[in-house]
Amino acid sequence: MNNPYEQQPPPRQGQHGQVALDTSNVTTLIVAGAKSFAKKHKVITGSYLFGLLILLIVGSGTKLTLEQQRQYNHIMSTIDVNAEYDASTRYGHALQAYKASKGWFTCDSLCQRNKERMERAQYDLDQLRAEGYNRMSDAKAVAGIFSEVGVGEVKDSFWEYFHAGKRFAKRQSMWDAMFMGMRSMSRDESMVEYMLKMLIQVLINFSLGLIMCLFIFIFGLWSIVRSYQPNPLTAVAFFLSAACAAFAFVSTYLFLIYGAAAGGLYGAAKIIQANGGRIEGPGGRRQYQNVRNRPHYY
Repeated sequence: MNNPYEQQPPPRQGQHGQVALDTSNVTTLIVAGAKSFAKKHKVITGSYLFGLLILLIVGSGTKLTLEQQRQYNHIMSTIDVNAEYDASTRYGHALQAYKASKGWFTCDSLCQRNKERMERAQYDLDQLRAEGYNRMSDAKAVAGIFSEVGVGEVKDSFWEYFHAGKRFAKRQSMWDAMFMGMRSMSRDESMVEYMLKMLIQVLINFSLGLIMCLFIFIFGLWSIVRSYQPNPLTAVAFFLSAACAAFAFVSTYLFLIYGAAAGGLYGAAKIIQANGGRIEGPGGRRQYQNVRNRPHYY
């Protein structure tokens, strides 16, 4: 007669507590999901394809002619960099003197004189910088926004933000690995669970970092386009083209990361399938034996 108080063994998932894997429809599901997304989000899909086309066609921009190079170099040579450096140095000294003479809540006569000197130095520096920016803008207007100068400047800005996003993701993933490792040890989690959680967290960090930097790049892109003094139609065309190209590149980079992660998991599943198509579950035979051998008191 069975004892009603005796603990029953857990439900068995296959032989020896194993879970069978089915990986035959992974490719079909991915293709079907991509087609469904493309049909529902035509604007995003069109922007992505247009951005890929821009990346393949534009390249490094149009080369400057000899006359354009001569005018560009002549205008750039008129910018007095030394005068701006001297004005910046004077402003730094005046600002330091003002902060040294300023009290917590008061400003005596010496502080007021230092403040006026600092404001004059700041005004002179702003004037020199504005003049230098205007001359640089005139030189850029000679080259054109679609030239190698304009395209090169936009590329440099994009790569700066792109690498900043990757540095953010790597730094955040390092901290996540440390704190998730400590939590895993306290919860007595297996190495497989820790690696899966860490993989998901790395993908999230890269997605956040790159998408954030993409928006920052697009936000500052218009100021670069405006500095070349193009006509409104050319400015809008270049802005949209550069934004779509950046979106396509970041999306493709993330797709490759996701594909590499999914490919690694799929390869591991295929190896397990070749060894019998099953994974040893956490509550297998050993747990069942422990329950059976546990003493009971009546």
